[in-house]
Amino acid sequence: MTDGYKDPGATATAQLPADVARVTALADRLGVRHADVFDVGRLSYASGVPESVVRALLSGRPAGEPDVQARFLQRLDLLRRTRLKPNGRKHTQQEIADGAGMSRQQAGALLNGDRRPTMEHCDALQRFFRVHAGFLTAEDPEALAGALQRVEQELLQKLADRERAAAGAAEDPLERLLQDHGVRGIAWRAAQLPTDQHRDKVAEWLDMLLESVKRPES
Repeated sequence: MTDGYKDPGATATAQLPADVARVTALADRLGVRHADVFDVGRLSYASGVPESVVRALLSGRPAGEPDVQARFLQRLDLLRRTRLKPNGRKHTQQEIADGAGMSRQQAGALLNGDRRPTMEHCDALQRFFRVHAGFLTAEDPEALAGALQRVEQELLQKLADRERAAAGAAEDPLERLLQDHGVRGIAWRAAQLPTDQHRDKVAEWLDMLLESVKRPES
């Protein structure tokens, strides 16, 4: 422990390739572009890790800021630049101090790097900027791994929703009919018939077919 920080070591760095592989596999299964799921700007915003470090870590190169103080200042600067007020302006030192429950002098010393933050300072600032616990303290590989795991959860939810929808459609005979043949395909085939009498026969047949697979009354 150093000034309230826990050093997770190299565990997160070792697990990053596995996180990347799982997200890649899910993206391929869903037909989502890799550029979207591995969007460097989005991952930087979510993790607090500088974009250059995100790129390096995703490519398997060792990177990141090992110094706790420097890393804290990087993350806090990113929060001030990206978590803006409704009017699009940065929060002032006084607003940060008031929101985090500290004096303006304390906030200024932390923002300027003149004071090393405690865990209590970090918790208060994270609550003020509405980011997850550990945003200001996690080592860069650990922070990026956390962001990738949240992306993985989003993709898993999309996959579950898609499979649930597909299962529901497969259980419905009418939906299955429309999936198998397609409304446009049926209409195009009917349009090829030479006379209205032939098209009336198709409409009559469709009415009979739809009636036979009609959904049960709810």
